[in-house]
Amino acid sequence: MSRLSKTLLAAALGLAACLPAKAETLIAALSTHRIAITSNYTGDQLTVFGLVEREGRTAARADPYDIVVTVRGPPRMLIVREKERVGPLWVNRQQRRFPERPIFLSVSSNRPIEEILTEDAARRERIGLANAQRIQSTREFEFGIGPYRDALIRIMEAKGLYAEHERGVTFLSPTLFSAPIRVPATAPTGSYEIEIVLYAGGAALARQTTNFEVIKTGMEQSLASAAHDRPLLYGLATAALALFFGWLATTIFRRD
Repeated sequence: MSRLSKTLLAAALGLAACLPAKAETLIAALSTHRIAITSNYTGDQLTVFGLVEREGRTAARADPYDIVVTVRGPPRMLIVREKERVGPLWVNRQQRRFPERPIFLSVSSNRPIEEILTEDAARRERIGLANAQRIQSTREFEFGIGPYRDALIRIMEAKGLYAEHERGVTFLSPTLFSAPIRVPATAPTGSYEIEIVLYAGGAALARQTTNFEVIKTGMEQSLASAAHDRPLLYGLATAALALFFGWLATTIFRRD
């Protein structure tokens, strides 16, 4: 080995020795990765289980651990319209479009977000309802968009599709935690992403991402597939059934 090669190897080993080892590793698992919509479906719940695994040679941290679990549903184009009353009527005035926003959003933490992160850090990390629904690639500096974003959150909260749970994460031990995730009946089908972030002293230490899906099964899936794949036949069959049941009701309740 040449002198130059030995020098470069020694420098690389010295640099690697100076780099800090990752003290914490986040391990997460779900109680289920699939929620099935059946004929009597009224919503469902799954649970996130997590474990903070520490490097044995590292010293214990002075600050306790914090966990934030963010669930984002399928992205959609969401529109917020401002209405104004003109006489007896309500008319649409201005509107704002929010493309590629999650139609379902749930944020759970072991304590209030403002106790875990500063406002700037929460915005940068996209933590909390007001920040998590933003698109990561844009800064959204459009003038006057704030009231529309706030209205969007209120509307989605009223529908049960947006929720923030300040005590939604429970530490079962100093390093073991769980977080129940409620999926309402109004949540659409599709893929849902779960992001779990570990904090201590306001700094992000580790993160883990997993996902689950909401699907239709049985007759619901068959009808949905037929409506999507064969819309003409589905429409004709629906009209035929409506005519048949109308004729049947007329026959049964007809007075002689």
